[in-house]
Amino acid sequence: MTAVLDHPPTPQDVRQRPEAGDDRPVVFFDGVCGLCDGTVSTLLKIDRGERLLFATLQGETAKTLPPEFVDLNSMVLREGDRLSRKSTAVGRTLKAVGGFWAVLGSLLLLVPRPLRDLGYTLVAKIRYRVWGKKETCRIPTPAERGRFLD
Repeated sequence: MTAVLDHPPTPQDVRQRPEAGDDRPVVFFDGVCGLCDGTVSTLLKIDRGERLLFATLQGETAKTLPPEFVDLNSMVLREGDRLSRKSTAVGRTLKAVGGFWAVLGSLLLLVPRPLRDLGYTLVAKIRYRVWGKKETCRIPTPAERGRFLD
């Protein structure tokens, strides 16, 4: 779905894609998952400092990940050379946003990983039934374009 602007695009509306070498953390997500799309929309709203970049697990950027990390049942976070997935990716993503969200992410990471990942896996198994599955990956609005990698 393409965004429709009610005015001619301004420089703030049309942002260029991130340049090579941009070292911000990258959140990889299942581009056809309704829950994942909602999560990305929420992250875009709460990340006022624009600390995060986004890429679908079905896209070109995901091909740079080791094969064991390209799993549509798991969110992946790349911070430099460090890769996290599942609940650890969620906690570290919240920490990267900062402020209150960093506290929430830190609290989540205090829960033992097997327990966190069990909850994550249970939600991942039902996400298409509950939140739906889209025909295509998310298309960023012109204003979001500067936060998305191919």
